[in-house]
Amino acid sequence: MATFVDYDLLEEPSSLLNPAYILTLFFAVGIYFLFKRYEKVRYRAVPFSIKPPAAASPNWSSITIANPTLESHIMNADLLPAKKNALLAALAAVANHQQPASGKSQYITCFDPSTGYHLDTIPADSEMDIAEKIDMARRAWTKSRWAESSFGERKRVMRSLLRWVVKNRELCARVACRDTGKTMIDAALGEILTTCAKLEYLIDHGGEALKPESRRSSNLMFYKSSKVYYEPLGVVAAIVSWNYPFHNALSPIMAGLFAGNAVVIKCSEQVLWSSTWFVSAVQECLRACDLPADLVQLVCCYPSEANALTMSPHVKHITFIGSETVGRKVLQAASIHLTPVTLELGGKDPCIIMPETDLKKFADIWMRGAFQNAGQNCIGIERFIVHASQHKELVKIFAERTKKLRFGPALVEASQEGHYVAPVDCGAMISRNRFTDLERVIQDAEDEGAQVVVGGKAWKHPYVDEGMYFEGTVVANVTPRMEIAQQELFAPIVTVMPYQTVEDAISIANGTRYGLGASVFGPTQHECISVARSLECGMVSVNDFGVFYMNQDLGFGGVKASGFGRFAGPEGLRSLTCPKAITIDRWPSLIQTSIPGPLQYPIRSAVKSWDFLSGMITLFWGESLGERAGGVVKIIKASR
Repeated sequence: MATFVDYDLLEEPSSLLNPAYILTLFFAVGIYFLFKRYEKVRYRAVPFSIKPPAAASPNWSSITIANPTLESHIMNADLLPAKKNALLAALAAVANHQQPASGKSQYITCFDPSTGYHLDTIPADSEMDIAEKIDMARRAWTKSRWAESSFGERKRVMRSLLRWVVKNRELCARVACRDTGKTMIDAALGEILTTCAKLEYLIDHGGEALKPESRRSSNLMFYKSSKVYYEPLGVVAAIVSWNYPFHNALSPIMAGLFAGNAVVIKCSEQVLWSSTWFVSAVQECLRACDLPADLVQLVCCYPSEANALTMSPHVKHITFIGSETVGRKVLQAASIHLTPVTLELGGKDPCIIMPETDLKKFADIWMRGAFQNAGQNCIGIERFIVHASQHKELVKIFAERTKKLRFGPALVEASQEGHYVAPVDCGAMISRNRFTDLERVIQDAEDEGAQVVVGGKAWKHPYVDEGMYFEGTVVANVTPRMEIAQQELFAPIVTVMPYQTVEDAISIANGTRYGLGASVFGPTQHECISVARSLECGMVSVNDFGVFYMNQDLGFGGVKASGFGRFAGPEGLRSLTCPKAITIDRWPSLIQTSIPGPLQYPIRSAVKSWDFLSGMITLFWGESLGERAGGVVKIIKASR
């Protein structure tokens, strides 16, 4: 039987291709992009400039200090500032740690560790200076109402800094090289790329991490709405290490400012010269954005004065990057006022190489992981844990390549155009202070059965008498109980440790007191992930080295003796704020909290009060509908 359909009676189905829908969609998208464009234009980068230091030039030279130290000015008064009067010069020469009546306690001799060139001699901050700088930051924060600034205003500062860093990337790298002895490549990777990544994250995602966050309510509190507000703390402090002076200074400054705080940064005495210039650039950026430069303060002092910062009641959070020994002292001092602390301490990062891994494929990455910044890298690979069947092959690869490494100063050679061309692979170490101990640890390992294949000693550059260099070193057949396998070396030293089973490799990797970062390499990614999940650390790269830090959406930090807390990512930003929970009525005109009769003070009947609450518990969390219905009955009876 044929069926006839009258198509005229059928309604046309709604379609996404309806012109009205298309126009609405385009209109909404247009408004969104127009708003984003307006915000970007309104809070666009503000150009600024700062005079480059003369010492950043490759052609610059200076007095070569014999056996340079931070206190070289004591033995050589010519290193003191020219305007220094005779009284202060005499006081500095008598005792570098004696507090003179003027309040300016000491001086710090700044020098290039790759050449021994004198950079400057700068007054160290006294306790009075530190207290004044904290107060200046606090006053600037209050007066400028920076805590109430919009994310747009904060992004403008970040965009301005990013524009300046990109434009002056080579200059910033040169300044870092001059003060630390590192190479331009190491500066580009560890200083410039990481700083740009941090600024990019804050501009694109920082506001999302700190905007008020809605939280769910329980069934009992269905009529309430709750949000968490991430409010600025006030003045926050950061005490940072010397190995990456540009990034280690700017990273906590950027995070602290973006969270709406003022920042007091304490740099290492080893890099005061470069840190002074880097922080002055941030202050100039603030001025260009019509903000008080005093929002950011630089402190540099000897350990005897450090408690003026760590014990200050006006500092509301401390980020510490450095050694475990000093970190414990910071934590103890901060406990006086219960100041929150984020600790990023030492590491002894392992690299587990799974059986049958193509060693030649990853050799370039491993060399970078071991020798980046002359091994002075908190997440540098310190232990290569390889299957026994591939131990000899890996040692051979490291030996051949390490022998070819060229150590030297990065900024002594230049082309006619003034560009960097110095042919060195690794720069200097920050000082000679640890050379004797490193040589002892290596010798002890050899005495216990390890094999020193390459290097193992301090190295004297043939053309730079006062350069601070340690040989690229490869130590094979290292066992877990050796000191060289347990102590953080922070030097251009590769240790290779054989294992029999993957379980053994995991045990070796977890067998130190540290737990910062790690790497796992292997032919099968899911097996590498399984091993990564078994490691006691804060971060792991699979078939790569240290890339977790280039993703600034990830928190950075470790466990065990490597510290606690995280900087970077949402966790790092939020740690610089006070998370304040605010609960309001969802429908205030319809329902608000009222105290039922059985619970009103004074209590009329303890039995009925308990029955009422017992019924409520059953009603909301009973296992079955019948049980919950019984709770309703109990509530009704108790209310009579």
